[in-house]
Amino acid sequence: METIFSDITVSMSEFKRNPSAVLRQAGSRPVAVLNHNKAAFYMIEPAMFAAMLAELADRDLHSKVLSRMGERANAIEVDIDSI
Repeated sequence: METIFSDITVSMSEFKRNPSAVLRQAGSRPVAVLNHNKAAFYMIEPAMFAAMLAELADRDLHSKVLSRMGERANAIEVDIDSI
C-alpha cells in the first residue's frame, strides 16, 4: 500500500474537470491527485513549495558543514581584523 501525504485527495478526473475549484476548496492545504487510487502528483501553494525548497537547501548546507568540520586540520587560520 502506498502512503498518501495529504488529508485531501481528489481523483484525476475530478481535478481535470475543475482544477480551480479543487484549489479553492483546498485553501492552503496540499492535495493529492489520484490516478487509479495512487498519488499521481501533489498540488501545493507556491509558498509551501518555496518553504520545502528552503528546507532542502538548509539540509544540504548542514551536510556540507558537517563534512567540512572533519577537514578542520587542513584549515588556514585567518584574523578577520587584519584584512
